[in-house]
Amino acid sequence: MKLILVDDHPMVLQGVSSVVNSQKDMKVVGTASNIEEGLRLLRELHPDLAVVDLRIGNDYGLDLIKQGRKIAPSCRFIVLTSFSDGSYIRECLAHKVEGYILKEATPEEFLVAIRLVARGRNYIDPAVMQQIVFHDSHDPIEQLTSREKEVLEALAQGMSNREIAAALYITEYTVKKHVSQILDKLDLADRTQAALYAYSKGMGRSSELSLVV
Repeated sequence: MKLILVDDHPMVLQGVSSVVNSQKDMKVVGTASNIEEGLRLLRELHPDLAVVDLRIGNDYGLDLIKQGRKIAPSCRFIVLTSFSDGSYIRECLAHKVEGYILKEATPEEFLVAIRLVARGRNYIDPAVMQQIVFHDSHDPIEQLTSREKEVLEALAQGMSNREIAAALYITEYTVKKHVSQILDKLDLADRTQAALYAYSKGMGRSSELSLVV
């Protein structure tokens, strides 16, 4: 089984490669630290499985997966991340990601996930499932996507659309679209109400926008 790894943390690449290459039935044939390199590996190596970090520098791993499916339609994808937030897993499931596992998983758990996904099964880290099952499903913020939560965090910090666009590497038009969706989902009248609501939930307390990495 041929795998590629896409993560911007060298220690993660090294650690995961060591675990995978210790097995007789699988091998890491390439590693990448950004989306462009990852897409090149998919195009050139035709791997059976790609393990992708959810955040790759300033890029979003799901963007790689969406493009990667067109380049290597037979490849299956596992998201390897530090984040167990329900919105992330729901977004990944919406894009039919075959596996979702936390970086805190043991090597044995990681290998089980790889083998299950390679056999056509899906795998979701048990810790993530527990978080989803026991989380308060009535919390309106859980309706938001991960990107909308980032924009809401920025609103709570009093950032303008231009500042949010620069911080998140998106256009002001996209920011406006996200703000509109946030107001609609949270049933709020304007961005001021959204900022106050978010602050009451503990958001916006840091000195700068906290991007997921």
